[in-house]
Amino acid sequence: MQTQLFIHGEWRDGAAGKTMEVVNPATEQVVAEVASAERSDVDAAVAAARGALAGPWGALSARERGRLVWQLGERLLGRADEIARLETLHNGKPIFESRQIEIPAAAECLQYFAGWADKVHGETVPVKGNFLTYTLREPIGVVAAIVPWNFPLLLTVWKVAPALACGNTVIIKPASQTPLTALALAEMAAEVGIPAGVINVVTGPGATVGQMLVEHPGIDKIAFTGDTATGKQIMRASADTLKRITLELGGKSPNIVFPDADIDAAVRGATTGIFYGKGEVCAAGSRLLVATSIRAEFLEKVAARAAKMVPGDPMDPKTRLGAISSKHQLDRNLRYIDLAKKEGATLIAGGGRADIGTGKGFFLQATVFADVTPEMTIAREEIFGPVLAAIEFADVDEAIARANQTPYGLAAAVWTKDIKKAHHVARRLQAGTVWINTYNVYDTAAPFGGYKQSGFGREMSLHALEHYTQVKTVWVDLNQ
Repeated sequence: MQTQLFIHGEWRDGAAGKTMEVVNPATEQVVAEVASAERSDVDAAVAAARGALAGPWGALSARERGRLVWQLGERLLGRADEIARLETLHNGKPIFESRQIEIPAAAECLQYFAGWADKVHGETVPVKGNFLTYTLREPIGVVAAIVPWNFPLLLTVWKVAPALACGNTVIIKPASQTPLTALALAEMAAEVGIPAGVINVVTGPGATVGQMLVEHPGIDKIAFTGDTATGKQIMRASADTLKRITLELGGKSPNIVFPDADIDAAVRGATTGIFYGKGEVCAAGSRLLVATSIRAEFLEKVAARAAKMVPGDPMDPKTRLGAISSKHQLDRNLRYIDLAKKEGATLIAGGGRADIGTGKGFFLQATVFADVTPEMTIAREEIFGPVLAAIEFADVDEAIARANQTPYGLAAAVWTKDIKKAHHVARRLQAGTVWINTYNVYDTAAPFGGYKQSGFGREMSLHALEHYTQVKTVWVDLNQ
């Protein structure tokens, strides 16, 4: 397990020798002491990234870059068991999710963008006059990838893979709670021969280390995933240097169930939408919009299914609901639950802290509230946990209005057997992703990102390449 900073291909302690604790949320035990970077460490990482950009990385052909990124994906698959265990160890998610879903998805993302490396190109432009005019699509430069704690490795790779494929170099700033898999990724990059300085990892608090990266004049782009308030701070702080930024921020996604839906499938989708990843998912379907005519039956089934979602040891392959990622996050969830009760919502499942028999760990019951109105706090604010707010609607127009009644716009879902209605509603929903008769489905080839205060820019797909390149126009005078 690596715990030092990774700068210019070397493991080193922070300049001041400071460390921070990494806690296993399932046991409350400290599992690592990880270096905490200072400004001089950030300066060193930027210098390493700029040196690699001008040196060995910039000198490689696009096809050679792609080959190395592909090999990084292969190496990740080869160490999947180990890396999945690290992910669960410091995040608390079930090992099933880490090993069977997220690590393979991260490897797939690396290999998808590896295939794009030698296909990013410019074009000739038919201009007036006797000129040869063409464009070059070039890397932006040094990218700072600032990553949250809910999907530590996967969201890192969503940024690193397209950045490297396009010829950029990267500095990763993982969340303080979950730095171990980003450090492991850097270790694997060195193992496959990615040159020193191409990938650097600086660990430490976001308020200091993250802020240093955002303000640093040697950083050309910020790729951030996290809460909306921090995204706004990043926009303000990066203004002086006019950095490129992409932001994938919070959500309060509506999961809409019409009376003609396949009820049992929609119940499964509603529970998957909120309880996968312990609800610590920016696209979680935290607002369940249910037609009045099916409300009683539907919520009874959702509550029964939630009751079966019993938290357990994240390292047990049978566990499907793990530990909340930190005590801070658990307390936040419990405050929202108490507030929902005070505001008049009806608790129909869960609602309390869970004990898996050890007396330790940050476990929360799968929680469902009925009789939620759009004005209630749990209908408006992102809780980021396994807490579902069920809201009624009378007809299609009211469903759409209530779905869009939020400053967020990351994702949404529609459940109906009427395909015309499904497409009509999907067109009117203000969200970057709309699922029809499913939820939480992703693929590296499909873009992901938000509308409104859920951010801008797109992760994954060919659209991500636009955010890691810049276009240069070249004019050649052919007149004699």
